[in-house]
Amino acid sequence: MQKTALSPLDILTAEQIGQFREDGYILIKKGCSHDLIDAFNGHIHDIRTESPMPEWAACDEDKKFSIRLFNPHKHDGFSRQLMKLPIIRGVLNQLMGKEAVCVQSMYFYKEPGSHGQAAHQDYYYIKNDPMTMIAAWTAMEDIVDEENGCLFVIPGTHKLGLLSHGAVKNLEEHEPWTHETEGIDTSRQIPVLMEKGDILFFSELLIHLSNKNRSKDRWRRSYVCHYIREDSNVLHREDLRQKYPLY
Repeated sequence: MQKTALSPLDILTAEQIGQFREDGYILIKKGCSHDLIDAFNGHIHDIRTESPMPEWAACDEDKKFSIRLFNPHKHDGFSRQLMKLPIIRGVLNQLMGKEAVCVQSMYFYKEPGSHGQAAHQDYYYIKNDPMTMIAAWTAMEDIVDEENGCLFVIPGTHKLGLLSHGAVKNLEEHEPWTHETEGIDTSRQIPVLMEKGDILFFSELLIHLSNKNRSKDRWRRSYVCHYIREDSNVLHREDLRQKYPLY
């Protein structure tokens, strides 16, 4: 009996795709090699230690290893290469049914003592039509756990539609400049424990959050990219209208 050849983009099993549809997220273990991540971390460090810093990466000197690097894929070739890893392209192709394009990237430092981001849905910040956005969150540390501020997710909340967002309530735990979902029971939140190279894919409507980094000496660096289907478009955000292909 002849087997049907699989496309190089076929990364997920039917069960994994079903899990994503049901839970709103899926974790891919060892999606990126340690060597590549170590090289990328070093590269980003070099960018922030240049004198002067590139204009697109510039910030106050005392914040160069704390404030996130916003949209590095627009300016930096290494960031674009990590943005379009074959495994990321393949997973997104299966989940979206078409090729994906990147519209936003962020490199987070999250040094010890820094706050997390309150519960939210990404679609609140990046509206797109049709709604196809998926985030790929890559762990850049050996261990990402509750102590150093891992992500928490509330499975199945992507089925609720866009919820109201209001002012952040717990300023001891979360950054004050963001917004958080209102009227949601957060007791069902679960931590996503990750290791270097793991990639978490999650829906734009999945409620997720992170808490304060309570470790004494462990950072929680991560590289997070947001993708939409190639025939989708970002609404209202002129800074995110440009589409970056993954091939």
